[in-house]
Amino acid sequence: MLVLLPPSEGKAEGFGGPPLDLGGLSLPGLTPARETVLAELVDLCSGDPEKARGVLGLSERQAGEITKNAALRTAPARPAGEIYTGVLYDALGLATLGTAARERAGRALLVFSGLWGAVRVSDLIPSYRCPVGTRLPGTGGLAGLWRPVMAEVLPEAAGSGLVLDLRSAAYAGMWKPKGGPAERTVTVRVLQAKVVDGTERRSVVSHFNKATKGRIVRALLESGAQPRSATGLADVLRDLGHTVEMPDDAGPRRLDVIVREL
Repeated sequence: MLVLLPPSEGKAEGFGGPPLDLGGLSLPGLTPARETVLAELVDLCSGDPEKARGVLGLSERQAGEITKNAALRTAPARPAGEIYTGVLYDALGLATLGTAARERAGRALLVFSGLWGAVRVSDLIPSYRCPVGTRLPGTGGLAGLWRPVMAEVLPEAAGSGLVLDLRSAAYAGMWKPKGGPAERTVTVRVLQAKVVDGTERRSVVSHFNKATKGRIVRALLESGAQPRSATGLADVLRDLGHTVEMPDDAGPRRLDVIVREL
């Protein structure tokens, strides 16, 4: 099973480690595009700070992000699973997984990124700021840059197993599975259920969505389950204590996970 995750906007800082080695990252077919984006991002952030702030959509209080990007080639790198923070990654809790579950995470999890394309949680990367919605002056929109590259590289990474796509919409635009991988791809929608005036109402709530997805991934990694279909995944998640539905209007490859409290 391959699990596709979004990155986090917040990232860990203040650590030591070796400098970035692009050639040492997983999915080497992405290396030329990674070098292109990295070179332009470093060049942008080494020049006019106001221009860089505008391109990256940063406030004046986030000027430190520009300095950080300018030093990416020599900045200390840590495993991506330690770099990404936030609600989803807090709920996933990679650092507290047992040995077997951590090994599964290294094989199964793929984190999408405007800068790196996609990385394994064991890949060594520095802290950075480069949302996929960024339009760099030379390369343009990052999603458009990555799309053809991902189309070449990711089908092999997906293999023949289930693809659990938990990415946000912006990062889902970087790679849209086709053919066999598309037939094996399952998405999850998290809905919060509340009873209002005696009637249950459901809505998508960002915090519930991220936390629940992190918990789902953690539970799957700890269980060692390898479902082969959306139906199989639904059965596994129910066994793990989640309320799961397969909506008639969503096609065979989307599950709804219903939560009532965080």
